[in-house]
Amino acid sequence: MADYLVPLTPEPQRFSIALAGKTYTLVVRWFAAPEGGWHVDMEDTATGTPLLAGIPLVAGCNLLEQYAHMEFGGELWVTGDLPPSLENLGSGVDVVFSTYA
Repeated sequence: MADYLVPLTPEPQRFSIALAGKTYTLVVRWFAAPEGGWHVDMEDTATGTPLLAGIPLVAGCNLLEQYAHMEFGGELWVTGDLPPSLENLGSGVDVVFSTYA
C-alpha cells in the first residue's frame, strides 16, 4: 500500500484530486450541529456524477469500506488522536488515501 495525504485546510472546500489513477472532485463541508462535524462528498470529475454524499470524517475506520463495490482502488482514513474540528483539520488531523497496489 502507498499512502497519499489529501491536502485539507480547516475550511469548507471543493477541489479535484487524483486517487488510484482516477480524478475525483471532493467537497468538504462543516456542519455546526450536534453530531455534525466534517463531511465529504465525492464526484467523478470527468462526468460530474455524484458518487458519495455526506460521508462523516471519523477516525478509526476506512471511510470507503462500505463502498468497496465502487472500486475506488484504496482506502480513505482520518488520522490523528483527536476528532476533526474547525481548528485541526489538515493540521494534526489528516485524511489519507491508501492504495491497494
